[in-house]
Amino acid sequence: MNRRKLLQSGLLSLGALTAFPHISIGAFADKPLELDSDGNIFRSPMVREVLPGFRMDPPALLAKLNANENPYGPSELAQKAVNESVVRGNRYAWKELFDLIGKIAAKEGVPPNHIMMGPGSSDLLEKVAIISFMKGGNIVSADPTYMSLISVSKATGATWKAIPCKDDWSHDLKAMEAAVDSNTKLVYICNPNNPTGAVTSGTELIDFCSRVSDKVPIFIDEAYMELAGGSDTHSMVGLLKQKKNIIIARTFSKVMGLAGIRVGYIVAQPEYIQKIDQITRGGMGIAYTSIFAATASMDDHAFQQMTIERNNDVKKFLCGHLDKMGYNYIPSYANFVLFPITIPGKKFLSDMESKGVGVRVFQVKSKTWCRVSMGTMDEMQLFVNTLQNMS
Repeated sequence: MNRRKLLQSGLLSLGALTAFPHISIGAFADKPLELDSDGNIFRSPMVREVLPGFRMDPPALLAKLNANENPYGPSELAQKAVNESVVRGNRYAWKELFDLIGKIAAKEGVPPNHIMMGPGSSDLLEKVAIISFMKGGNIVSADPTYMSLISVSKATGATWKAIPCKDDWSHDLKAMEAAVDSNTKLVYICNPNNPTGAVTSGTELIDFCSRVSDKVPIFIDEAYMELAGGSDTHSMVGLLKQKKNIIIARTFSKVMGLAGIRVGYIVAQPEYIQKIDQITRGGMGIAYTSIFAATASMDDHAFQQMTIERNNDVKKFLCGHLDKMGYNYIPSYANFVLFPITIPGKKFLSDMESKGVGVRVFQVKSKTWCRVSMGTMDEMQLFVNTLQNMS
């Protein structure tokens, strides 16, 4: 079977997408992805994602470094909680869900009515997109950035104002503010940003959110915030006490290792959460066992700290070798690193896959870049060895 036969009229169908399971589909799974003339996914004006060559029977991955997952989780406490709760999986878990919401509210320093739960933060990003753009409007964000909310916004009826990141890959907040107009329904900021790993100054972001949220809601995606130690940034949750119209998304997928168990939440003004509740219920999609896994994970501070320390150690190991090999990577405050490569993207993916290594490759600013997620030290050693043999 030829990969080209899976590509119809410049679109990648859902059936073809099953051959590339690491690629996010999103809420509108029946809407084909747009491809450019080279057969790469059109992500944004600045970004294309390089598709690997199609194989009916691809080799098993020895190092799955293509989805920004936590290689150490779920924690033992979370696993135990799932095992003990599954016997009650025939029941709805409303009380337990409200208990988890109370626990999260205490952590974030807000009343419980500021919290909405969902099966992963992406689900809530997409819900916000749907309720924001049913009557059109535009969304302002950086480019490149994480595309889930933007893709669903466009599918719902929004136009997108993509503002290029600055030279240091931080958000160009001045240009984003200038792009806001009377038809802007939402501003989206992913910090630390994906796929770059770069951060935007917390001081600058607080100033931006304090002013601009008086005109339009601002959505801050903090999926990687726990991993951003050592950077000049922090959570924007404190602005809610000032009655600012911001929405903060957090996830249990990264530092807590529950990506497949699916738990996330947003923190926002109660009026905004009620607006979402009029259309759809966030917590209804969370599995009974997921609630207990999340509750246990919040208490497992040792596991969270271990994840952060190992992520930093592995990233330091990788970046040290990239320095030696002459790669000019973007300093990352997440669990992945983006760096430019000179090998053609499809060949790079194929060569990595032949050694059992899964990564992502993007065209950014007309250059080819590899985004590699942080795995275990053994997995990163395999990646480094493979990269050295390709250089």
